[in-house]
Amino acid sequence: MHVLTVLDHPDPASFSAAVARRFMDGVETAGHSAELIDLHAEAFDPRWTMADVEADGNASALADVGREQARISRSDAICLVFPLFWWGMPAMTKGWVDRVWSWGWAYDQLDDPELSLQRSRPGILLVPAGARSDEMEEKGYLAALGTAWIQGTFGYFGLSPRRLKLLCGSEGSPERRAQLLEQSFQAGREVFSAGNGG
Repeated sequence: MHVLTVLDHPDPASFSAAVARRFMDGVETAGHSAELIDLHAEAFDPRWTMADVEADGNASALADVGREQARISRSDAICLVFPLFWWGMPAMTKGWVDRVWSWGWAYDQLDDPELSLQRSRPGILLVPAGARSDEMEEKGYLAALGTAWIQGTFGYFGLSPRRLKLLCGSEGSPERRAQLLEQSFQAGREVFSAGNGG
């Protein structure tokens, strides 16, 4: 089985990059192959432009979008790694989602988020967050992100089961960061495990 990991962080020494590496280590430990899309290192252009509008329904005609779609097509599971940024995705991730998971390729209707044009495959979001998990839950941020990303956006893309794993306390002690990296490793090792849904 082949697992695609998409990383969004400009610093290769970031905690997000370490999370992606540990996730991929887990994937390979389980006997699967791993592939990395490093959006910054590969200089992906996240801007939604007139070219994207004109290619509506045929976005694969755009060389950069077609390349990303081909990588998705050969994957059996997908992991997105990005830091929680103003309670959402950083611009590079948002642009990658907007441009690559396009109308006519990923989905063709908005009534049922479970009806994707893509085949079903597991999906996980590993999202380092500086906030504490109790704060996230008390203020409703966790529920809001789950609604927007898990029930919304990523449902239309055929990701099933799909999980959101907030890595809270990612700016904490070395011990806490080590725990989060171990969780990332286990997530990779178990990405195809039964009952690994959210």
